[in-house]
Amino acid sequence: MIFPLENLIEYEDNMYEITAAASRRAYQLSMLQDPEIRDDEGKIVSLAAQQVFTKEIEFRIEESSSS
Repeated sequence: MIFPLENLIEYEDNMYEITAAASRRAYQLSMLQDPEIRDDEGKIVSLAAQQVFTKEIEFRIEESSSS
C-alpha cells in the first residue's frame, strides 16, 4: 500500500489531529504486531494512515482537564 497522499491533500479538517491519530495508530499496530503489517510489506505508517483516512478506525481528541 502506498501512503494515501490524495486523501491527505483533500483533507479539510485539522491536519494536526489526523497526523496524531495516524501516528498513534501506527504505534498500536506495531505493538500489537498486527498481521495486516505483513500483508502490507511492513509499511506500518501507510497502513495506519489508510485506516484513519478511510474511517476504518475512528479517533477523537480528548480535552485535557486542568486542575
